[in-house]
Amino acid sequence: MGDYPRAVRPLPSPFDRIAAGRRAEIDVTGSELLNRRLLTKDLAFPLDERTAFGLHGLLPDRVLSIEEQLALEHEHLRRKSDDLERYIGLAALQDRNATLFYRLLAEHMEEYLPIVYTPTVGRACQEFSHIVRRTRGIWLTPADRDRIPEVLRAAPYEDVRLIVVTDNERILGLGDQGAGGMAIPIGKLALYTAACGIHPVLTLPVSLDVGTDNKALLDDPLYLGFRAPRLRGAAYDAFVEAFIQGVHAVWPGCLIQFEDFKQHNALRLLDRYRFRIPCFNDDIQGTAAVVVAGVLAGLRHLGTAWETQRVVLAGSGAAGIGIARLLRLAMLGSGMGEADVRRALVLVDSHGLVHDSRENLEADKHELAYPAAAATDAGLVISRHGREEHPTLLDVVRAVTPTILIGTTGHAGSFSEPVIRAMAAGTDRPIVLPLSNPTANTEATPADVLAWTEGRALVATGSPFPPVIVDGRRHEIGQANNVFIFPGVGLGAIVSEARGVTDAMFLAAAETLAGHVTPERLEGGALYPSVTTLREVSREIAIRVAAEALRAGLSPLPADTDVATLVDAAMWWPDYAPYRRIGVPMPLMSSTAEG
Repeated sequence: MGDYPRAVRPLPSPFDRIAAGRRAEIDVTGSELLNRRLLTKDLAFPLDERTAFGLHGLLPDRVLSIEEQLALEHEHLRRKSDDLERYIGLAALQDRNATLFYRLLAEHMEEYLPIVYTPTVGRACQEFSHIVRRTRGIWLTPADRDRIPEVLRAAPYEDVRLIVVTDNERILGLGDQGAGGMAIPIGKLALYTAACGIHPVLTLPVSLDVGTDNKALLDDPLYLGFRAPRLRGAAYDAFVEAFIQGVHAVWPGCLIQFEDFKQHNALRLLDRYRFRIPCFNDDIQGTAAVVVAGVLAGLRHLGTAWETQRVVLAGSGAAGIGIARLLRLAMLGSGMGEADVRRALVLVDSHGLVHDSRENLEADKHELAYPAAAATDAGLVISRHGREEHPTLLDVVRAVTPTILIGTTGHAGSFSEPVIRAMAAGTDRPIVLPLSNPTANTEATPADVLAWTEGRALVATGSPFPPVIVDGRRHEIGQANNVFIFPGVGLGAIVSEARGVTDAMFLAAAETLAGHVTPERLEGGALYPSVTTLREVSREIAIRVAAEALRAGLSPLPADTDVATLVDAAMWWPDYAPYRRIGVPMPLMSSTAEG
């Protein structure tokens, strides 16, 4: 992270100079300095700083470089045979030496992403009360409703610009995890810093701990959360409203990312607040963008256009509806008419085909419902003898012959062999995305999809899967991981000081991500780039999002602002900077260059 352009607020002192790699004046010494997770260098403190800050005798004689420290941390983690223990080990490192933690994650994202986030974070949520060592972030319960600004001001840093908040009700595919859901905001913010360099002093994880309906948690004598049935209805809405107002009062313009809210709350809250404050829901909009990116990459590889596609979406929860909305925007942007888009996009939920004459259809599905006339034209029976019929996923696939099949059902085996074979019979190169997390809930394994399509399918999943060999050919399985999207979107919104986060920004993010999938990756079957390119991808997405904010008039910055310079200046690379003790000149033996 370099010097901020004048248009962007600098980091609070001393982190502004630390992030820029310049000598910072530090006012703590001795054990207190060693225990400050964002200031300590542990064994990397050079001799001159050990003298100036009273560290001699508190550290062994050897001075390690940050590279040597990383090697030690690898050694510690690789000795652990269980991924949850590695998660605990990484959390301990984050608590002890944050700079080293973020550097480890940034340099070795491919190895540690599945530990810090999916799938291991799911186990961490389930066992949170039994593995937590040190709390982090802000916990709000219904008792805090009338004092939320006061509670928020207890946060460790004064200039928070990014909050990831959850109410813990729909954690991954695991459901209500109560207080354990806090592992999700903590993990997401770690990825923000590692993937695009948003400095941790600007971020805050928040749990809206409104109780839980998970009986196992309520029966656990060591459960750490608010021990009460989950808050519902008007009282829940009032509590969320108090939170939003509290954030606005303490940190006006702070970007809020909603995470793991249950379907109807997720959609309702997003639609309520998206034009009022800068906010987005990663499960709805981030998922949509990463899925659309995979589809765009696949279409580019196959040399086909939107006009020839037929998409079936199995699962119409918050993620499914978000995906459908962004797919529709992409199709309309390609020049397709509204009527053609409605016939090209088909949703199936637990009750079967989502069509516009279905009884008691939820309002958030009606805008995306398949025309009843189109269903009849396709040979689908939606009523018989005055009784409503419910065509199944298999019925719909046989009738519609989709070229793209997307799953967000949360149910393993939803993409059965008959479903996949019926799809493969109607298209030469099907694109199949079984996205449900965790791994045990995926609609079909890549190995099965490729076997049932004779190796013709392009497959991407929500959870990580190893490559699949079919007839001697290796198929890489790209992961539709939201980490490709939300860091760049968040960074772009923050540096542009966007007043809102729009669907157009997410479509721009999807197009940018799709453009980063190399021909070699596509030829190998992968619809996404390697996670090793994450920082580069996040930078480009941030630039596109910031530019879209300026174009749409959602930023106070001048229209000719060099957004690339803004983004580059805001991306911190985790490294140590030289220190000077306030009021004490550094010894002449200084081994670090003056910044």
